[in-house]
Amino acid sequence: MIPKSFIQDLLNRLDIVDVIERYVPLKKAGANFVACCPFHNEKSPSFTVSHSKQFYHCFGCGAHGTAIGFVMEHVGLGFVEAVEELARSAGMVVPRELPAPGQEPHKVAPDLYDLMQSATRYYREQLKQSPRAIDYLKRRGLSGEIASRFGIGYAPEGWQNLGSLVASYQDNSLLETGLVIENDDGKRYDRFRDRIMFPIVNSRGQVIGFGGRILDSGEPKYLNSPETVLFAKGRELYGLFQAQKAIRASSQVVVVEGYMDVVALAQHGVEYAVATLGTATTPYHIQKLLRLSDKVVFCFDGDAAGQKAAWRALENALPQLVDGKHIGFLFLPPQHDPDSFVREQGTAAFEQGLHEALPLSAYMLRDLSAPVDLRTQEGRTALLQRAQPLLTAIAAPATALLLRKEIAALAGITQTELEALYAIKPVGSPPRRPLQKAARPVASNLRVLLRCLLFQPDLVSELPPDWESTGPEGAAIAALVGWLRAYEGAVTTAAMIQNFQGSAHEALLAAEQAEIMQWGETFDVAAEFHGVMAKLREEQRKQQLQLLNAKMKDMDQGLKGLSEQEQALYVQLATERGSG
Repeated sequence: MIPKSFIQDLLNRLDIVDVIERYVPLKKAGANFVACCPFHNEKSPSFTVSHSKQFYHCFGCGAHGTAIGFVMEHVGLGFVEAVEELARSAGMVVPRELPAPGQEPHKVAPDLYDLMQSATRYYREQLKQSPRAIDYLKRRGLSGEIASRFGIGYAPEGWQNLGSLVASYQDNSLLETGLVIENDDGKRYDRFRDRIMFPIVNSRGQVIGFGGRILDSGEPKYLNSPETVLFAKGRELYGLFQAQKAIRASSQVVVVEGYMDVVALAQHGVEYAVATLGTATTPYHIQKLLRLSDKVVFCFDGDAAGQKAAWRALENALPQLVDGKHIGFLFLPPQHDPDSFVREQGTAAFEQGLHEALPLSAYMLRDLSAPVDLRTQEGRTALLQRAQPLLTAIAAPATALLLRKEIAALAGITQTELEALYAIKPVGSPPRRPLQKAARPVASNLRVLLRCLLFQPDLVSELPPDWESTGPEGAAIAALVGWLRAYEGAVTTAAMIQNFQGSAHEALLAAEQAEIMQWGETFDVAAEFHGVMAKLREEQRKQQLQLLNAKMKDMDQGLKGLSEQEQALYVQLATERGSG
């Protein structure tokens, strides 16, 4: 393990502007630096780098993080590899922490990400000891290099093998990560048994879940991790971490349905493939892929299930379409999936299929018109009815316009008639009076406090020792305060951000990072802090008074209904109100 103190020392030694400029040209813009975002396509720069706070934030796609996070995202390295790369550039040697004397590795309650990494190592070691599992992978045409690249392992037979990873098999972290199942009788057992294991990795290289494939016949063929605090199926794509570099280099990404499809394609040089995780393609998947590449091709089996999955992908893609981006659909022969096709037909044939993939517009028009008879009025009416929800969902203006023209022509009506039928405002009509720009929502007092602590961490010393609050903001502040008070030495904003990457508070902290980007170096954060603390104290005073008043009302005895301690508190709170 890399000591956390070294991570903070490394971030203090680095200049994030220098790090990012190795990959992306930055321009000075006031106190910050800006560029067109390297993580999504844009014409005007929204990617902002704070020299003073040592973090970046894109106001377009939401990408954010420290120098370590940038190298991980942009270069496609894991956390350890990114730290080692940056340490080399800073002339530092990465140390490793050993277990304390008398303490065996993996015998303490681990961080959930650490536990998933330990499970990955365990499964990989088990693969090396299983000739049967190795033979299965060889028969599927996989090399040891590819198996290692994707972290493929093997979950052996047996019911409680993962007990070796933690101090006790009753450790709740095994349940929280979905590695273990607990039945109605309270008995626990390993979720994955006698399966080839495919680690599911997030964009930072952290293992968040697993897919397990049975070696022989049986059901289910694939078993996936359940939804957990680490793993949301609708937001993750298998193989994306490994494929990021190839996606950027080839300017395309192919979406397939299975883990073995991704791995087999990579084995044959098609390294820009990803797979959905036992769920349909979601709008979030498409949004993420269109940020990474100008061309997305969905590759499905040619059977009925493949056709159904493709149509679902099309429906979810329409609201995410961007003019100038290309979405295509490749349907393989019914007897093939990408794995079998590339092994039998070869890489060139598969890539030729991608090149000839059916564009989204052609696929949509083909399948809308196929089941109706356009020679009859009833058939043309059915076409218009089937097309309406799809055409009105398209966000890209040029694409929507061209498809409306096509549908109108197929239905034998004019574009104007179709737009009137769908209540779509025609192109070229006078613009509506612009709506008054909505006022920016006022931040809650807790959010302002969170911003203050992110902007100037040493303000934590001015918080009352017993400070507490509720809700997501309160939980984030409590976590931040706890970490700040335990940390020894000078604390930077970048150190805090890095520490909470991948935590439950990351999204909230990212939103507040974007806000403090706009405060500027001359902003009087101390005055803001003291002002918001006064507001929070007043809120707390009012809440306590309300509770005491409610109790007096229920008891119907006035102050006599309160204990002596409560009476003293009531007088104090009422006096504070009077003096305010």
